[in-house]
Amino acid sequence: MAIPIKALLELALSGDPRSLARAISTVENHAPGWLDLLKAMFPHSGRARTLGLTGAPGAGKSTLVDQLAKHYRKENRSVGIIAVDPSSPYTGGAILGDRIRMQDHFSDSGIYIRSMATRGSLGGLARTTADVAMVLDASGRDVVMIETVGVGQDEVDIVRVADVTIVILVPGMGDDVQTIKAGIMEIADIFVINKSDREGAERVEKEIRALQSLAVRSDNWTPPIVKTVATEAKGIAEVAAAIGDYEAYLKKQNLLTRRRVQNWETRLVDMLRDTLLERARAAMSDGDLARLAAEVAEHKRDPYSVVDEIAGKL
Repeated sequence: MAIPIKALLELALSGDPRSLARAISTVENHAPGWLDLLKAMFPHSGRARTLGLTGAPGAGKSTLVDQLAKHYRKENRSVGIIAVDPSSPYTGGAILGDRIRMQDHFSDSGIYIRSMATRGSLGGLARTTADVAMVLDASGRDVVMIETVGVGQDEVDIVRVADVTIVILVPGMGDDVQTIKAGIMEIADIFVINKSDREGAERVEKEIRALQSLAVRSDNWTPPIVKTVATEAKGIAEVAAAIGDYEAYLKKQNLLTRRRVQNWETRLVDMLRDTLLERARAAMSDGDLARLAAEVAEHKRDPYSVVDEIAGKL
């Protein structure tokens, strides 16, 4: 039975797990009332610290998230976890298996875990990941951690959502500093070399430091490099300390607000694009789209004029 949006809002803001799950599903599926729900929850958000954890597949992201959650719970801080998994390009389904590594937390009401499928989105996140993170923030979570898909070089969307971005690398995966030529190395606020008990960890650290010597960040922060063995909980306290140091740096330099403004500039453009696309699709029937596509395919019309015509009707 559907819960009225107002009642769902009140229960979700109280942190009730079942209501929180329904609120997230409402947002994720764009069910009736989803936009009103987000509008009502947004004023209650902005207090949580959002951490983004990204890196190549097999880097140990889920295990590291699991250990960080345990660390924050020892400090009596409530945690929300969003684990994004890739969807099948054929069936649209997703395994959503990251939570298997986090089974220790199922009985802890201070930790809420949500798995999400990308549903075809690129960049490591699902389309509604940012909205779901906001819902968890509004529900009173102190820390929200987002674990990205692990798609590789183009996985940079997380920087637009997270206050602190952690890039996880491991030795022994071909090119030691994975994606060194790509943006993923440039978005890191903290580098973590996981599975550092393996041969090659020192080499990865040297290559990261060599990379850092070639460029200076606009905020003059030099991302620290932390070595961990997440399966044994080694280095977890050091990662948490590095996160705290960067938070203190952001506060001291008054950079957090500036960073969030920059992120919202990008996200507002993305939201506007999505809204206009939905309106364009609503303005056309499947038959209209098929007819226009046929005219373009047969070179009776050019696609640019077609798009101009559709946009002019919005």
